[in-house]
Amino acid sequence: MKISIGCDHGGYALKEHLKAYLTEKGHEVQDVGTFSEDSCDYPKFARAAAELVASGECEKGIVVCTTGIGVSITANKVKGIRCALCSDPLSAKMTRLHNDANMLSLGAGIVGPLLAEAITDAFVDTEFSGAQRHARRIRQIEGENI
Repeated sequence: MKISIGCDHGGYALKEHLKAYLTEKGHEVQDVGTFSEDSCDYPKFARAAAELVASGECEKGIVVCTTGIGVSITANKVKGIRCALCSDPLSAKMTRLHNDANMLSLGAGIVGPLLAEAITDAFVDTEFSGAQRHARRIRQIEGENI
């Protein structure tokens, strides 16, 4: 699977860890930065990761900052993106099953590397349920039939 990944300075170490983890598992990771722990503005990197998913160039995306909040808000501003901020594997699984989320947001100050791996696995490995009620709700999220 091709996965975009982006972060700010607060999420840099976790992004690097997940990039190596995903690559080792056989995924192709497209890293949009940042590429150091120097202070930077997260919207640039979250938007770049989201645009790769929205365009179809990547199947899923992951964004990381200290809390995961700012990058999640930014990613969700891109049309077609459903980015979920998750801090546990069950939430990651359920957002794929019910919301067909195509991006995952993580807070590097909230979850450590091992928990981030488990959350990422749940997100990447879970398919959308395809249930009619969930598909209808996703259409409503996207502005149809409201």
